[in-house]
Amino acid sequence: MTMDVYETLRREALALIDDRGIDPTRDPEQTRELLRRTIDEYQRRAHLGEVRRLADPAATLERLARSVMGRGPLIELLEDPRIEEIFVEGDRITYIEAGGALRSADVPTTEEENRQAIQRLVSETDRRLDASSPIAQARILGGTARLTAVIPPVADRLSVTIRKYALRRQTLGELVALGSLTREAAAFLEAAIRASASVIVSGPPGAGKTSFLSALMAAVPPDHCIRCCEEVRELHVPLVHGSYYEARPPAIGGGGEITLRDLVKVTLAMRPDLIVVGEVRGAEAFELTRAANAGCGMACTIHANSAADALDALVNAALMAGENVPERVVRKVFASSIDLVVHLDRATDQSGARILRETMEIRALVPSLHEDFSTEPIFARDRIGAPMAWTGVLPPEPLMRRLEPHVTGGLSRLLEGGGM
Repeated sequence: MTMDVYETLRREALALIDDRGIDPTRDPEQTRELLRRTIDEYQRRAHLGEVRRLADPAATLERLARSVMGRGPLIELLEDPRIEEIFVEGDRITYIEAGGALRSADVPTTEEENRQAIQRLVSETDRRLDASSPIAQARILGGTARLTAVIPPVADRLSVTIRKYALRRQTLGELVALGSLTREAAAFLEAAIRASASVIVSGPPGAGKTSFLSALMAAVPPDHCIRCCEEVRELHVPLVHGSYYEARPPAIGGGGEITLRDLVKVTLAMRPDLIVVGEVRGAEAFELTRAANAGCGMACTIHANSAADALDALVNAALMAGENVPERVVRKVFASSIDLVVHLDRATDQSGARILRETMEIRALVPSLHEDFSTEPIFARDRIGAPMAWTGVLPPEPLMRRLEPHVTGGLSRLLEGGGM
């Protein structure tokens, strides 16, 4: 059966269902009966020599049923726990397995069928995807995945990314077991989190920033209040004290929008010990300067190719708020309030079949009253696959004093245990 034949059957079935006023999700039995009639009619025409017979009518019926009543060609990928990300570009579907390999879906599809499956996923949320709202971000599958979809005219064709969160509740100990951190580096970061230090997690897309931020949150003492703000919720660390907050797009009439900046601003008034921003991309970064002045810790992720680039990106994002605050002032606030930058990276192994994700360095900011950022590497590795080790540099004295009470045996002894 060619895709042209399948698409013809699918459209004829949908037209018949629509003509009868049937809701496929509420009346699956009647829907299946109409699908069966569509296939029977096609086979009758084939018997008359008008079209070629279907080799496997039963398999065609099942595929049509999945498309019309379920999630179509995406259903198996969405249910497979080994798959981390799914990409839909027009009529093409690809996915990334847990090992990092990019593969193509086995079953050919059409763009219209893919779009219908995406529309069904979006319709299960409070978001919209249509001509008036051609961009949609939503939590799907009971909050276990994030969908980002763009349709024409913004994109030249259907363009979708679905990111699953099954692996986003790691701990620092698990990162040690995976080789992303050493025992000493993990203990150092745990002490920093317990001391309400401010930590930026940077790296390129797919480097594991969200998982790393989740591990940091898992190290927060249970009596500390965490306020976690996200555009679309990805983090799922159980909180003893605190809450999660999710931005909301504008309603059909244009009102009711709640931005990530709004969330950070309101949580500052809720006595947080730690404010977490899942991903900083815009004006919400300016509110993090207020967090610094409020004396609470903060943690966030940001896309960047190095620790230095991450700090510059944070400043540039804060300037997007348009508050007419000079750049030098923003830099000065961040330079005096951010304690650590953890930079991650990713690479493909020699076989090309697996993605390696590792922590490349942990840098401490040297407190400064000037606008320039000055950092010192505390832990580092030369390249992905090389061992991570203490660089021999001690954190700045103010940070040392804050961390000491949270390290058994003293911070210097801990660091020396992981020296080069």
